[in-house]
Amino acid sequence: MCGIVGVLNLQRAGSVDLSLVERMRDTMVHRGPDGHGIWTDPDGQVVLGHRRLSIIDLSTVANQPMPNEDDTVWVTYNGEIYNHQGLRAELLSAGHKFRTDHSDTEVIVHGYEQWGLEGLVQRIAGDYAIGIYDVKSGELHLIRDRIGVKPLYFGSRDGVFAFGSEIKALLQHPKFKPDIEPVAMYHYLSFLTTPAPLTMFRGVFKLPAGHTLTVSQKSGPKLQRYWDAVPGQSPAAAVDDSMPDEAREKYYIDGIRDRLEKAVDKRMMSDVPFGVFLSGGVDSSTNVALMARLMNRPVDTFTVGFSDHTHLNELDQARIIAKEFKTNHHEILVAQADMEAYLDKLIHSQDEPIADWVCIPLYFVSKLTRDSGTTVVQVGEGSDEQFSGYESYMMYQRLHDKYWQPYRRWVPKPLRQVAAAGARAVVRARPSLAVYADILERAARDREVFWTGAHVFQDVVKRNLVNESAFKPSPELEAAAAAGIVDPSYLVPDSFNVISSFLQSFDRDHPDQDMLARMVYNEFRLRLPELLLMRVDKIGMSTTIEARVPFLDHELVEFTADIPRRFKVRNGTAKYLLKKAVEGLIPNEIIYRKKMGFGAPMSEWLRGEFGKRVESDLLKSRLLDERYFKRDFVARLCAEHRSGRADYSLYIWALFNLVAWYDYWVDGQNGR
Repeated sequence: MCGIVGVLNLQRAGSVDLSLVERMRDTMVHRGPDGHGIWTDPDGQVVLGHRRLSIIDLSTVANQPMPNEDDTVWVTYNGEIYNHQGLRAELLSAGHKFRTDHSDTEVIVHGYEQWGLEGLVQRIAGDYAIGIYDVKSGELHLIRDRIGVKPLYFGSRDGVFAFGSEIKALLQHPKFKPDIEPVAMYHYLSFLTTPAPLTMFRGVFKLPAGHTLTVSQKSGPKLQRYWDAVPGQSPAAAVDDSMPDEAREKYYIDGIRDRLEKAVDKRMMSDVPFGVFLSGGVDSSTNVALMARLMNRPVDTFTVGFSDHTHLNELDQARIIAKEFKTNHHEILVAQADMEAYLDKLIHSQDEPIADWVCIPLYFVSKLTRDSGTTVVQVGEGSDEQFSGYESYMMYQRLHDKYWQPYRRWVPKPLRQVAAAGARAVVRARPSLAVYADILERAARDREVFWTGAHVFQDVVKRNLVNESAFKPSPELEAAAAAGIVDPSYLVPDSFNVISSFLQSFDRDHPDQDMLARMVYNEFRLRLPELLLMRVDKIGMSTTIEARVPFLDHELVEFTADIPRRFKVRNGTAKYLLKKAVEGLIPNEIIYRKKMGFGAPMSEWLRGEFGKRVESDLLKSRLLDERYFKRDFVARLCAEHRSGRADYSLYIWALFNLVAWYDYWVDGQNGR
């Protein structure tokens, strides 16, 4: 894991300022404290920078930016290529000469020479954000990994193109003044995060997962998808429906177990100490068990809990696994005072708001990990999405099968519209009923019942919260849509357009997929890369640790995408197939206990003095003096939550993250 940055003059208007790019680069020392590098072409039209966190090939020969033999290809790269050794052997056989002993970076350089951009991205396997400059063609290529484990941001203003691992690097450039993108804010209020390629910053975009972006002085930007989390890419797609269910289930179980074992093994590739975040659930416990089989020393495990709200803790379950596999176990307890002391750093580390309060315990367990001397950890993200592990997924599937389809089939649309109008009226008096009213409204408007597992303000509530007409796209966003960078439908303040953009292509290319397959696809397009994986990257890297995600190995994802719902969920059992696959690997008491989930006691914290502080910060922020929000409704949400009449903690936390971001980055109250 490292920090990368670069600037390209698009109009040959002078040379790129080398010292400026160094300042941009050094906003990310936390991503790479072990070294730094800078390179500029002879004409001064492009500069690449790099901050290094040494994990593979610790020698200085592996420093970046790194060239090929004749300095015609340069790369700055963040991440890991897990199959680099096999690719290196193939490239050596083709006549390429390597200067490093086993750096995975050098495989990217020679791989691009040998196979070109398209051939490279189809061959490399791992988690990465890459910038490649081709001196001969004058093209700059940006690449984000298939799943979106590593972020990569970019923007173009006044003839200058810049990119970086974090937005704060771009904001050092005088062309990128921090300002709000209203339409992105509207979608954030729906999804807890901004959907790619949008960010909350005007004129700054993020490369979507599984995409490349090519820019040069000769032609406009070209955004291209090279991978997608869709069915039909694995051997499981060829399974004959005539195969008996028992044999078919065994085939799936064996395939999951085999791919998961290989995924964990790959992610133990490291020249520095590594460990596991252990919650005591199925996913993290499986990581521990598989690592323990491959190691000749105890696995280092790290667990976080709460000292003031112990009902959320899974410390006992984590200790069961630690004892079972004789791990070197570490724990940390967090209290409200710790959370409050961390908030300013949280806003800085996130760059743009990620309104998931899991970021708080995640920071403290990450810091514990780094303080113990560990640099790399394996985490369990991605399992619940593939195998239907969330209770909300189960609820939506039951809702769809038992009520949604019959309701839409048998109730005429005019009557559905009347029911939705009545529900909207009820929500004005009782916002706590919004989830039910929103379902009726979706049925009335012929919209999808499931949008995402991270939905915040439903449309029926948002109408009471915002002045919708105020959310106009900026000129920069309109220009990005015209250039093919942003879907034009995203410019409209209607977040269903985001979901619809995913499913239109999915349904066209993969018709007749079941409800769960469509849900999972949505999650791989939005919630996983832009919320769950973004929080892992931003918070983990703020403490200088790299997190690896074996459940999101693309070969496992491709395999599970070809498994029908009836095998993933059996007799109402969530994650049925995964649980069967890990039987005998971890204790049954862990496999079959009720899922708790990784969270924080935010609802309770917001009912005390901290809640009063949050309300004060919300109502005094100059963002609420703009035309976007209805101040009275914000105050009402806070008051009703503190009184205990309703739980509006998710609404309040999303709004607090938004105004804290605005006050810090845009309004300048941090004294920048």
